This record gives sequence, C-alpha cells and structure tokens, in this order.
Amino acid sequence: MNTLELSRRFFLYVIAAILLLFTGYPFVYMISTSLKSMSGFFSNPFGIVPESFTLENYFSVFDMGLTTYFLNSIIITSLAVTFVVIIASLASYPLSRIKFKLNRPLLLLFVAGMMLPIHATLIPIFVLTQEMGIYDTLLALLGPYIAFSLPISIFILTQFMQEIPKELEEAAQIDGANHWKLFTKVIFPNLVPALSTIVIYNFVYLWTEFIFALILITSPGNMTLPLGLQDFYAELTVNVPGLMAALTLASIPVILLFLVAQEKVVKGLTGGALKG
Repeated sequence: MNTLELSRRFFLYVIAAILLLFTGYPFVYMISTSLKSMSGFFSNPFGIVPESFTLENYFSVFDMGLTTYFLNSIIITSLAVTFVVIIASLASYPLSRIKFKLNRPLLLLFVAGMMLPIHATLIPIFVLTQEMGIYDTLLALLGPYIAFSLPISIFILTQFMQEIPKELEEAAQIDGANHWKLFTKVIFPNLVPALSTIVIYNFVYLWTEFIFALILITSPGNMTLPLGLQDFYAELTVNVPGLMAALTLASIPVILLFLVAQEKVVKGLTGGALKG
C-alpha cells in the first residue's frame, strides 16, 4: 500500500470520526442525562458520565402515562405500515409489470401525491372524521397515515419491480402461473430490499407524526407518543433528566427496527433477484 493510499484512508477515517462525534454525542448525552438525578444534572449538566446512576426518571415517566402513549403509537403505526406494504405492493405490480394505456398516467398521479401539502388536507379530514363518527379515536389516524405514505411507497416499489428480471416471470408462466401466483411466488419474495426501505421510512415518519394526531386526537387515552412527549415537555421543563428519559424510550423502537431492517436490506441485496 503506497503513501497516497494511506493518506487517503487516514483522511476518510478522520472525517468518519468527526461525523460519528457530531451524530453520536447527542444520543449519548440524552441517555447519560436520563440516568442522572436532578441534583446530579444541575451539578454537572454537560457531563457524559453521571456521578451516580438512577432509574427514577424512567419510572416517573411511566407513571405519567408513557405506557399508554407508547402502546397507541405502536398499534397505529404498525397497522398503518402493514396496510401500506400490502396496498403499495398490490398497486405497484400492475404499474411495473403489466402494460396498459393508463400505466404511465397512474404512476404520475401517485408521484403527484407526494407533492400534496399535508396542511391543505387538515380541514377536510377533520370534517370527514367527525361525520364518520371516528373523531378522537386511533381509527381517525389510520386513513391519513396510509394515504400520505402510499405515494412514496408505490414509487419505490414500482421502480424496484421494474429491475426484477423478466425471465423469472416467463419461467413461472410456462408452468401455468397466473398473475396472482406471479406476484405472490415470484415478485413479492424478491422485494425484501425495497420493502425494508419503505417499512423503515414509513415507520419513522408515522412514529414521529404530530400534526394529524394534534388535530384528530384530544383524549389523553388516545394520544400517540409525539403528543405525549409534548405534554411531558410542558410538565418536565425543569426536570431535564425526566424529559431525556422519555425521549430515550421513544427512540428505542425506531433504532431497533432500523438495525433489524438494515440487516435484511443487506441480505436482500447480496442475495440478488435471481435467488429463489
């Protein structure tokens, strides 16, 4: 290895270390602060290593109702992501694998949905949920969450499906497979990278979604985690360790999902479309 190559690698490692410091320090600070007592925080507010560790902050935020907010977010986010995966997969198959006159216009229509501002739909959705009798329920969030997640999901899946070799379908058609079998046995199993991408993207987006929850939910028992964190911020403005404990717990599902799904993406990419 020559000197130029060593210098280049050293420079890249330095840049990576700097990026890791800037991105990792806030998360480490959040966790360390959540383990401090009030007195320990005020004595050393910017210290990374607490003088004494305590889990009192975590117990206190659970007593304040974090469990209810957490479960509500898990339920509505999981349901919405599941429906998005199913609907987007079924819609992307004809858009990418079947030729018909409205193929391109329909795809452009879905892409146009990505440019629709959320705020322009708040009043119609608010009125609609009241007329349907589902206002102030988790069900009121399900429709908007699915609708605003579908355009980007269909776009990603359609582009990915177009890259799957036609030979796989032709071989299945020779064996007498219809479109449903082609989709379920050939196309869908090869969508692991794209499905992992939309699951991560939509889960993070819906897990942190605030505006629809603020407009459509009023009861504390139906509030999602972002609304609950807003209440915590109002109540724990002075209690910074307690607020950090709530934020730490709120970030755990997203981090775990990303780590699991990231591994699936790598396996799907290395396996290739011809696998199976």
